[in-house]
Amino acid sequence: MNITELLNVNLIKLELTSKTKEDVIIEMATILDENGKLLDKDKYVKAVQDREKEFSTGIGMGIAIPHGKSSGVKEAALVFGRSVNGIDYQSMDDELANIFFLIAVPEESSDEHLKILSQISRKLMHKDLRESLMKASSPEEIITLLEK
Repeated sequence: MNITELLNVNLIKLELTSKTKEDVIIEMATILDENGKLLDKDKYVKAVQDREKEFSTGIGMGIAIPHGKSSGVKEAALVFGRSVNGIDYQSMDDELANIFFLIAVPEESSDEHLKILSQISRKLMHKDLRESLMKASSPEEIITLLEK
């Protein structure tokens, strides 16, 4: 499964309003919920927050990839969010996170979230892609960049 199959223009927010790690998870989960991807938003948010307690998904280089596997998820989906000012996500490099991908997968999916995580991580290793995602002016442009 390709990450762009899980993402559409309605699942992209170019300017997140959240200021904290907890709020950004809720803000992005709300986008999933509003787009019919969740059965139970609170259950899904709890799964993501529990995952964060184990180890922060702020991987550094301005990127955070929170994810959760939950019975509260109706179908696998991905949300892209961006914060120009950055959010303290307790990242490995102690830098603020600007680019967020929230991964949601149903409880019964085996390792689907790991494949998605791997695809995103590989793409984001490229500095030019990270810079282009920060400069993109539309959700369509974000999708085009990720399709490359």
